[in-house]
Amino acid sequence: MKPIHRTATWRRGLAALALVATTVATSGCGTLATIGKLEDGAGAEAMRMWDRWIEGEGDIAVATTWERKVKPGLSVEDVEQIIKMVATEHNIRDVGTLPLSKELEARSGKKEPVLTIYQFCSPTIARHMADFSPAMSAYMPCRVSLVERPDGLYLYTLNMDMMVKMGRKLPSPLKEEAWSVREAMYQIIDRAARGEF
Repeated sequence: MKPIHRTATWRRGLAALALVATTVATSGCGTLATIGKLEDGAGAEAMRMWDRWIEGEGDIAVATTWERKVKPGLSVEDVEQIIKMVATEHNIRDVGTLPLSKELEARSGKKEPVLTIYQFCSPTIARHMADFSPAMSAYMPCRVSLVERPDGLYLYTLNMDMMVKMGRKLPSPLKEEAWSVREAMYQIIDRAARGEF
């Protein structure tokens, strides 16, 4: 008996089959009505997340985040400067930094790999989003983490495509505001990883 190879096509087919089976099984519960309220392209984004989940061997954080490896030679200070600069360019307010590795070093007296979390928010957009979906407040403020791994520095942030493409259709101007935050967060990690001042 030949082993089954887990190709991207096979995974997508399985995911589509599971989605159809779930839809049929739960259509009496309003699933079909809900699907009609989703953003265009929600299914395609769900499939991308599914692929990331499989690639991450079931790690949901891999499926729901963006990751960028920092270009070798960039210092922590360089990365931090770019993060804050890009946030300012996009009118996203710096609302706090959690230097977790420095805190652990202060407690133990031992050198720790870098782990810093930067937090950003647009108060007006946050208010509008929370009015639309109070549960969305659990994702606030937007965060970027800088993590030192054995092979270098990495940046992580929430996959904002998941937030703006997979949910209920956002009314205007909230949709445009959400896209502006999505673009800001993407540019923050992308430019900081590349060292683009």
